[in-house]
Amino acid sequence: MSSPYELSDDMPVYVISVAANLSGMHPQTLRGYERVGLVIPRRTAGGGRRYSMRDILALREIQRLSQEEGINLSGIKRILDLERELEQAQRLAAELHAEMAQLRAELESTRAVAARLAELRRTPQANPAATLVPVRNATRITFWQPAAGQGDQQATSE
Repeated sequence: MSSPYELSDDMPVYVISVAANLSGMHPQTLRGYERVGLVIPRRTAGGGRRYSMRDILALREIQRLSQEEGINLSGIKRILDLERELEQAQRLAAELHAEMAQLRAELESTRAVAARLAELRRTPQANPAATLVPVRNATRITFWQPAAGQGDQQATSE
């Protein structure tokens, strides 16, 4: 959400009377569905129920399954639980698919680097500029540090 005034489908904003009206049910029916765990509205600090649009859509689906399909409440609960599990599995599969694609790209990049290194190792004399590690000619470094009690003393390393 880019603005605090935008609503998501999961934001609990509807009181029970509005949720009942939007779902075409009686408020007591919503309370009964909450008791059996079909829809669990969030609660305010004072204990009032707040339903989200996702909850209202679930209530409509519960009503459809009950009235049109003739499924009892325990069957509906099982269907809704399985649908949630399926959604989670699909989300996980999508995440794993994206990670696998990234790993494949990294593997191809690593293979290309390995092939280039193998090629350089096989033929370093043919092309001196294409060595694995550039080597400079020996450089002479001189350090000056005064010795205790004796003027300046020169140390050289190569």
